[in-house]
Amino acid sequence: MAELPQRGAVVGCGVIGAAWAARMRLRGIDVSAYDPSPNASGILDDVLADAVSAWQALGLSTDHVASLTLCASIEEAVADAGLIQESVPERLDIKHSTLAAIDAAAPADAIVASSTSGYKPTDLATSMTRPERLVVAHPFNPVYLLPLVEIVGGEQTSLGTIDRAMGTYRALGMHPLHVRKEIDAFIADRLLEAVWREALWLVNDGIATTEEIDDAIRYGFGLRWAQMGTFETYRIAGGEGGMRHFMEQFGPALKWPWTKLMDTPELTDELIDTIAEQSDEQAAGRSIRDLAQERDRNLVAILRALESVDAGAGKTITNLRALQS
Repeated sequence: MAELPQRGAVVGCGVIGAAWAARMRLRGIDVSAYDPSPNASGILDDVLADAVSAWQALGLSTDHVASLTLCASIEEAVADAGLIQESVPERLDIKHSTLAAIDAAAPADAIVASSTSGYKPTDLATSMTRPERLVVAHPFNPVYLLPLVEIVGGEQTSLGTIDRAMGTYRALGMHPLHVRKEIDAFIADRLLEAVWREALWLVNDGIATTEEIDDAIRYGFGLRWAQMGTFETYRIAGGEGGMRHFMEQFGPALKWPWTKLMDTPELTDELIDTIAEQSDEQAAGRSIRDLAQERDRNLVAILRALESVDAGAGKTITNLRALQS
């Protein structure tokens, strides 16, 4: 198990960056943060409060939350950091200027990680003089609860950096997944996009509302996915013949015109209004913070249930307990 750095840095303190700061601090890493937004401090405080509440509900220790320092510049934030998490908006020009500033000021042995959900690290690294220390470390919201982080190296990323990153995120209590080949949007977001495209068509064609689509997921296959992925689920569906029988039985259906995976309905004002109005109705007056806290309570319950049977992401909670002891 890799040792955690004494100090980490978060550049960009929106929901993702603030959640990175919370996970680092809960694992004993002092954090320096930079974000030009006047709202950054409030977001950091709110997200930490939610993270502490969630960890306490999981039975994890929150007795020693490390410090947070809000800095006036990127250079100040990264000056002494061993792990630097860039979480600025998904615009390549902003990513380039931010990573160039980080690269110029960061310690030589620091891991520089981008939270990007789609850009390849080779494309991100063009503004850096030390591209060998850049990885994509793509997390999932809320970062302080969901353990998956996709680790992607670029053409010039060193194997040593990837190994160190894998060990560091594992020591943060996460499940690092090494994406061995550079590809836009990596693994998980490609799967999510496939579902999202189909969902947009179902609303566009008047087949289902946003709530009905969400119900199809949360009352059905989403429960299976929480503890067993697509391939293991389908292996079971194949009966005693396993995956081979499943593929033989259901494989021909892949040629049926069920899907519009490579097509998306035009996002007209009418469609956007329909989705927004249905989503508002579905929220039933609950604020974004209310929904986020409800999400956290549900995730805690699922994670605790999975931990009790040593399955899926529940194993990462068991590992976190061991790391805290």
